[in-house]
Amino acid sequence: AATKKLYGLAEKITEPFGKQCLMARRLVERGVRFVQVFSGGLGVQNKDTWDAHADMKENHALHAKETDLPIAGLLTDLKALGLLDSTLVVWHSEFGRMPLSENGVGRDHNPMAMTCWMAGAGIKGGQSIGTSDEVGYKAERQPISYHDLHATILALMGLEHTKLTYRYNGRDMRLTDVAGEVIPQIVG
Repeated sequence: AATKKLYGLAEKITEPFGKQCLMARRLVERGVRFVQVFSGGLGVQNKDTWDAHADMKENHALHAKETDLPIAGLLTDLKALGLLDSTLVVWHSEFGRMPLSENGVGRDHNPMAMTCWMAGAGIKGGQSIGTSDEVGYKAERQPISYHDLHATILALMGLEHTKLTYRYNGRDMRLTDVAGEVIPQIVG
C-alpha cells in the first residue's frame, strides 16, 4: 500500500506514469544498466504529448500532474533502497518551448534554450547551471551543448567519452563527435 501511494498508483492521473516509474525501480534493483521511461509520445497531439502547440498552460499543467508524484516517488524509493548513489536519473525533452505564442496560447519548438535535470550517481545536486535570456529564447549564461551533456552523462556512467570510439566509414567516431567537455559543476 505504501509503495502504491508513493508512486501514485491509486490515482487515475498518476497511475500510468507511476507504473512505469515503479517498473524502472524494479529493473534497476535487478541490475538492468539502462532504463528509459517515457511521458507522452504517440497519441492525440497536444493532449497526450508534451508538444503544447495548442495550449501550453493546460498541456504542461496536465502532464506535470501526471508525472510529478511518480518521479518524486522513484527518487525517494531509489534513495531509500540505497540505489540513488549508483543510478543516474535524467529528465530531458526533445526541445524547449519558444517564448512567443502560437495563435495566442501555444508554443513552438525551441532548440536554443531548454531545461534538463539530473539526480543521483554522485552528481553535485541542488544547483542550476546556465540561464536563458530574459524571454527564454536562447541560452545566455554558460550554455551547455549536447556534446557536453552527453560527455557528462557518459562520465557519470563511468565511461570516458574521448576513448569511446567506433570505426565508421574509415573514420574513428565517438558519441560526442569531436567535441564535448564534462560539466565540472555536475561531476564530483
